[in-house]
Amino acid sequence: MNLQEIKKIMELFDNSDIAKFSIKQDGFELKLQKAGANASAYGAVTAVAPAPAAAIPQAIAAAESTPVVATPSTPKDTGGHFITSPMVGTFYRSPSPGAAPYVNVGDTIKKGQTVAIIEAMKIMNEIEAEFDCKVVSIEVSDGQTVEFSTNLIKVEKL
Repeated sequence: MNLQEIKKIMELFDNSDIAKFSIKQDGFELKLQKAGANASAYGAVTAVAPAPAAAIPQAIAAAESTPVVATPSTPKDTGGHFITSPMVGTFYRSPSPGAAPYVNVGDTIKKGQTVAIIEAMKIMNEIEAEFDCKVVSIEVSDGQTVEFSTNLIKVEKL
């Protein structure tokens, strides 16, 4: 992530109602907090380690989304492997209302297969499996708002 991208994220954050914002991706971490927000949860403004510029679309999407980024959600289940949300947005199991879901419990999925969609800033972002696996459970409801790192689908590696 370059300086221009970081400045854009900071500007979007400053113009939003969000009090705290944090993003981690590919060895890069950025935490932002507005004055008056709980200082124990995040430091003021921190950037750690460089990251590729490809991370910016997801970072901007998270910064401009609705103000639901207060704290990470508590996962329903902490054991096993999960497909997690790479951004803040709305989780959808299918490509359109009324369509069949991408995956169901018990399905075997291949690396790179689309398993869900996260809508952020009116952009539909396909979430893909990072490895071959079997779906154990769907952790969030269709249409539910999710945060960065929310467990979406519990899987068993194959």
